[in-house]
Amino acid sequence: MMKTKVIAIVGPTASGKTSLSIEVAKSFNGEIVSADSMQIYKGMNIATAKPSEEEMRGIKHHLIDFLPADESYSVGQYVLDAQNAISEIVSKGKTPVICGGTGLYVDSLLNGIDFAENSSDDKIREELYILLESKGIDYLLDMLAQFDSDSSKRLSVEKNPKRIIRAIEFYKTTGTTITEQNRKSKQKESAYKPLVFGLTAKDRQYIYDRVNKRVDIMLRDGLLDEAQSVLNSDLSDTASKAIGYKQLQPYFDGIDELDACVDRLKTETRHYAKRQLTWFRRNDSINWIYIDELKSTGEQFESIKSTIRRFIYG
Repeated sequence: MMKTKVIAIVGPTASGKTSLSIEVAKSFNGEIVSADSMQIYKGMNIATAKPSEEEMRGIKHHLIDFLPADESYSVGQYVLDAQNAISEIVSKGKTPVICGGTGLYVDSLLNGIDFAENSSDDKIREELYILLESKGIDYLLDMLAQFDSDSSKRLSVEKNPKRIIRAIEFYKTTGTTITEQNRKSKQKESAYKPLVFGLTAKDRQYIYDRVNKRVDIMLRDGLLDEAQSVLNSDLSDTASKAIGYKQLQPYFDGIDELDACVDRLKTETRHYAKRQLTWFRRNDSINWIYIDELKSTGEQFESIKSTIRRFIYG
C-alpha cells in the first residue's frame, strides 16, 4: 500500500505550533489540518488561540471554527473528518500539515485507530451518570473491572469519570471492551507515512513562562468578554472542557477577585501543557525542537527544512 506522506507539528500549548506549521505549509505547498479539540468550535476564539485570517497568511486551515459550541464531538468523528481533509489536500497536489496539541487526535489519526460505529447510547450514558452521582466513581470502576480489568486499572489512576463511563458504555453497546478495540485497531496498518516534529524546551519553565504571557495577551485581546458570552451559552460536554472560561466564572459571579481567577487560569493552563508534554514524550518517532534554543519560528524552520525536503521529494 502506498502511504500518504503527512507532516505533523505537535507540542504543548503556547509553544508556537501554529506559526511553525504555517511556515512549513507556505514553503512546501501545504494546507493545514488542525488537531485541536477546542478550535473546532465557533465563538471560542481567544481562549483556544485560534489563528486569525491574518495569522493564517493565506494558508487554508481545515477543521477549525466549523461546529456550534452546543454540539459534542468525538475522536472518532475527528479521525473521519481529518481523513477526508487529507484526501482533499492530496487531490490538489498539496502537502497535508497536521498541527495541534490534542495528542489523542494526532495519534488516532496517524496510527489508523479504527473506531467502532454505533458505540454510543444516550440512555446508557445517562444511567451511568446517575450511578456516578449516587454511588461514586469507585462503584463505576468496580463495574468496569467485571469485564475489562485492564481499563479499570488504567483509569483508576486518573479517575476521569467521562473516560470510565465511556469504557462501560462502549462495552454495553458493542459487546467489545475498549481494551480489545484498541488492540485490534493498533494491528491495522495506517494509511499515512508521517514526519512528526514536536516543540518542547530543555527548561520546562520556559514554556510555563510563555503560557503565563499568553494568558495576559488573551486578557488584553478581550478574553473576559468572550468568556462571559461563552459561559452564558449552551455548551456541549466537549466544549465545556475548554480551559479559559470556567476559571473566570467566580469573577463573573462576584465570588472571587479577577487576579485570583487569572492566577488559577494560568495554573490550569500550565498543568495542561505538562500533560501534553507527557503524552507526546511517549512517542519515540517525534523529532524534537527545543524552543528555548531556537527561539524564533524562522530558526526552527531552518533546522527542519532539509529534513522535510528529503521526506517529501526524496
